[in-house]
Amino acid sequence: MHPTVGSMVRFMVRRERDGGFNAASRAILDVMATLRTGDVAASVNRNVMAGWINDALARQPIVDLHTHCYAPGFGCSPEPDGLLLWGIDELVTYHYLVAEVFRVVPAAGRSGPTMPYEAFWRLSKAQQADHIWQHLFIEHTPISEACRGVLTALGKLGLDPNERTLEPYRRWFADQDPNHYVDRVMQIANVESITMTNPVFDDHERQVWLDKPAVGDDPRFEAVLRLDPLLRDWPGAAARLTEWGYDVREDRGGGTRDEVRRFLVDWIERMRAIYLAVSLPPDFCYPDAKNPAGDWFLDECLLPVCAERGLPFAMMIGSQRLVNRSLQDAGDMTGKADIRSVVNLCAAFADNKFLVTMLARENQHELCVAARKFGNLMIFGCWWFVNNPSIVEEITRERFELLGTSFIPQHSDARILDQLLYKWEHSCGTIGRVMTDKFCDLAETGLDITREQIDRDVALLMRDNFRAFLQR
Repeated sequence: MHPTVGSMVRFMVRRERDGGFNAASRAILDVMATLRTGDVAASVNRNVMAGWINDALARQPIVDLHTHCYAPGFGCSPEPDGLLLWGIDELVTYHYLVAEVFRVVPAAGRSGPTMPYEAFWRLSKAQQADHIWQHLFIEHTPISEACRGVLTALGKLGLDPNERTLEPYRRWFADQDPNHYVDRVMQIANVESITMTNPVFDDHERQVWLDKPAVGDDPRFEAVLRLDPLLRDWPGAAARLTEWGYDVREDRGGGTRDEVRRFLVDWIERMRAIYLAVSLPPDFCYPDAKNPAGDWFLDECLLPVCAERGLPFAMMIGSQRLVNRSLQDAGDMTGKADIRSVVNLCAAFADNKFLVTMLARENQHELCVAARKFGNLMIFGCWWFVNNPSIVEEITRERFELLGTSFIPQHSDARILDQLLYKWEHSCGTIGRVMTDKFCDLAETGLDITREQIDRDVALLMRDNFRAFLQR
């Protein structure tokens, strides 16, 4: 835009904001705001800016860096032990909705309907889904984010979200081939790569890797080596490694360090893992006098191997497991953690790369400040209980304000394949609103904003920051 025209537009915008603006002036501004050369935004026309940002988000392929979805080669529901979960019954019985349905049909009470926990878990998957659908979607307005997500997913698939029962959806899903359905979901969600979570201490999954060496070859999926027991339960983990042929000792003597490193390298290579990961409770700390074996594992085994291989170590911090055991997978909660442990690790292991997401809203600002101090720390996503639009907006806004574009705003954390359809749809809408505000703020300073800038920044946020961090 010509500088003189830009100055006039900015002057008129200020006049409008100050109230000194008439209809004729507003009409002139509308015309002038459409004048742009080389796709440069005309001052702060919010509609133009929002259009460019939303278009960029819609076009940009996404790398989803953390999910619990699996390649079809691991088996697909409803097969017994199928690890790829998909379809309407899985979507509706997601653990968020299990917890929510017990809010409206409690396990016990003196009046109204009840559903004892044991009775619910005795139901078949389809019966559980019918119960949830009836009570959360039919008898109550499905206004929660988890309920809205199911409806968004159905709409993205071209299905009518107004059905009174699940049977029409079941018939539709019965006609889908899981392998082709993966392609369809990825195409609709515009996800170009799905990152699995692969817990090597899960007996069933570990055996799949051993029995099917090519199971990780699906180009749509990347693997992540998940290692929680080695950090959180060394005696139990040591016993398992011994069973698997590694010469380790619970007292960590002898050649235990080298054998643990060999185990890590064996599984990194078998999975072709792109990073290593653990999920940690709110009281995780480093160093930890109460868990010397955990400190030893980090210091002597995990972090040296990660540095040697150039692989990030991901920590997902803040989950309190099974505060209500009767809810099973739905019984976890959040808790505030101590950021100093992240800071201590980043400072002590400057040659390592750390991916960190935290579950408590109260941790987000301090985590952003920590990321300003350590270039080897990449914060990512709005995880689990903070993956609600109001909180995603708050966290994303504060990250832009503290970190510019040097973060990863979201991952889906999807456990059901179909969740990719709504988690990215909802997240991109929120990210787009925040970006629009921030780019309009920039335009008000007089800076020209181009579509090329927007496309570049959206690519950084949705794909390239993560890829660059892996390669660093």
